[in-house]
Amino acid sequence: MKKTALLAALIAGAFVATPALANPEAAMNKAGCMACHTKDKKLVGPAFKDIAAKYKGQADAPAKLAEKVRKGGSGVFGPIPMAPNGPDKISDADLKAAIDFILKS
Repeated sequence: MKKTALLAALIAGAFVATPALANPEAAMNKAGCMACHTKDKKLVGPAFKDIAAKYKGQADAPAKLAEKVRKGGSGVFGPIPMAPNGPDKISDADLKAAIDFILKS
């Protein structure tokens, strides 16, 4: 009986300690990314499919894109600058999920 109770407690603890899987589209909406970007057409910023095409095959693409989001910048897709977006707008986990989603677009 004690083993069963211990096992149940461990399983319940694993569910509480495991972070929820990131929903990249919801995170990007919440962070305001969708105000300037869409999946398949240029808005203010480039479409996700254009970003994916530009960085295709580059092993360091996730790191480059994360830095671009965090620091902001311009010139890669035109003169309109992208403002920096810190962890207060989009968490590191959500940013990673968003970048993975964009690169698969």
